[in-house]
Amino acid sequence: MKCKLIKMLTALLGLTGAACVQKNIPANAIVTVDAVSFEKALSDVNAQIIDVRTSEEFAEGHIEKALNIDVTQSDFIEKAKKQLDKSKTSYVYCRSGRRSMMSADLLSKEGFKVVNLRGGYLEWQSYKDK
Repeated sequence: MKCKLIKMLTALLGLTGAACVQKNIPANAIVTVDAVSFEKALSDVNAQIIDVRTSEEFAEGHIEKALNIDVTQSDFIEKAKKQLDKSKTSYVYCRSGRRSMMSADLLSKEGFKVVNLRGGYLEWQSYKDK
């Protein structure tokens, strides 16, 4: 019983810590979070939400206030530099998480602070459907 309680408290503290660390992300860093933590972070007025899927995927549905910059396009970094503010945290997502990690890596190499949505838009939809 005592062991279960310790495990539950440790897990709870871990989730709380993940939500807190997002506001203090250093430049060139990537933090990957679940949909619950991603949504909490989006309450930050300085959040830059970037959907890195194709424009067709974006048109089918996206997270509110998201900016669409397709990571598969050769001018991804140029567009990101023009449209994003390095002093603000960039919250990235794609369909399932692969492209957003690729974009997070590219953005962090340019000095952006990045939060990646693990599981992408699929996880987001599943979370919102609950």
